[in-house]
Amino acid sequence: MSKTLTLVILLSLAAMAPFIGTVSLNLQDIFVPGTLSHQIVFELRLPRMLLAFMAGATLALSGLLFQTLFRNILMTPYTLGISSGAILGAGIGMKLGLGSLFFGIGAISLFGFFGAVLTVILLLYLSRFLHHDRGNSLLLLGIALSFFYTAALMILYYLSSAMENHMLLRFTMGSLSTVGYTTALLVSGATLLLFGVLHVKRHELHLFALSDEQARLKGIASERLRLKLLIIASLSIGTLISQTGPIGFIGLIVPHIVRTLYRRNISRLIVPTFFVGGLFLLSCDVIARSLSAGSDIPIGIVTALLGGPFFIYLIVTKK
Repeated sequence: MSKTLTLVILLSLAAMAPFIGTVSLNLQDIFVPGTLSHQIVFELRLPRMLLAFMAGATLALSGLLFQTLFRNILMTPYTLGISSGAILGAGIGMKLGLGSLFFGIGAISLFGFFGAVLTVILLLYLSRFLHHDRGNSLLLLGIALSFFYTAALMILYYLSSAMENHMLLRFTMGSLSTVGYTTALLVSGATLLLFGVLHVKRHELHLFALSDEQARLKGIASERLRLKLLIIASLSIGTLISQTGPIGFIGLIVPHIVRTLYRRNISRLIVPTFFVGGLFLLSCDVIARSLSAGSDIPIGIVTALLGGPFFIYLIVTKK
């Protein structure tokens, strides 16, 4: 598929986003303050569009970063267990009955954030004991952590009430529903931080993609830089997951689409990954809202339906 055709499809779907939903709009009233159509577009759908775009960009950039640092095409926040850590953290917050706010952030979101960040810290600590085939071994560690987190989550399900289980189930499906711009701006800040750091360090990332030896020969403290990049990515991912829940496979699909379309080195893939990732998730959200007239299908279900077969394809065809 050509770059032009791909971009036309994504942009066409993205352009439909303000007009797709359970409530039909009166186009003449969209720019009339106080009308229902105006409120729906400017208080619900435009914030959701911004959130979807920035969420997709964060996940795509994180996937590109992890795949580059560990030189493994299957590395993503989802496959490394980071999303599962966030779900478990949110589940613990729900079970403890913490609905209060800390500095304007819900306690459940805060627990989800720390669950994601602590998972990355644990992975970094365990990676110190890996000496051979580090990328694949770290991937297996992430899968093992996901199984452990899932087991702990099942215990929470068993011990929780029906209402708590419903809240946790909704969180695990992923959602882009939002009212106002607070959540969208919070995620946007984390996304732009990640994008800015990767853009500044794009030449160092190109050397990482070749080998650690190439980076060290150029005077780069590879381990220190890797740690800094992973911490920044973890903060961005943790912020996102704490607000939207886990959204899988974007970090796996988009970097491979971008590499196929552009065929450039990593230093020139960061900007395309940012935009294609944002447009891709925004397009998935349009599809999710188009499939059901009664209510939106959770975005995590749509991305999993797309990502599952793609993940199998990568495993089967990987040389």
